[in-house]
Amino acid sequence: MTTSAPPQTEGPDIAAIAAQNDAFRKLACLGTAPDQPIQGRMHLTSSLAMAEDGLAIEAVQAVGEFDVFEPENDPEGWHDFGAVDIRGEKVFWKIDLYEADSDFRYGAETPDNPATTVRVLTIMMASDW
Repeated sequence: MTTSAPPQTEGPDIAAIAAQNDAFRKLACLGTAPDQPIQGRMHLTSSLAMAEDGLAIEAVQAVGEFDVFEPENDPEGWHDFGAVDIRGEKVFWKIDLYEADSDFRYGAETPDNPATTVRVLTIMMASDW
């Protein structure tokens, strides 16, 4: 009797997703242009946007500069979440990937394809989570 394993389906290119997420975050937060076009938008939660003394500006800058990805904070390797400390305040950021032209209703079918994926970077106070 011969058994065969079910065919393996290839998943998305994790390294490509991580590189695209990094490039988008740097574009949105620091104005650094990526090598290829990346669609997306950035949102700040109202509590962060209304924080006093330029906290939001510092948070956006810190999110753009973030580069400490380890298995504990990036288990899938997508570079889609992080936390930074700004003046003793914990700030989280998250990138969600959506299918282009879906009005942000559907997750990206091919998240490693920047032509069909729209990114949404949300930056928030940890208390907003």
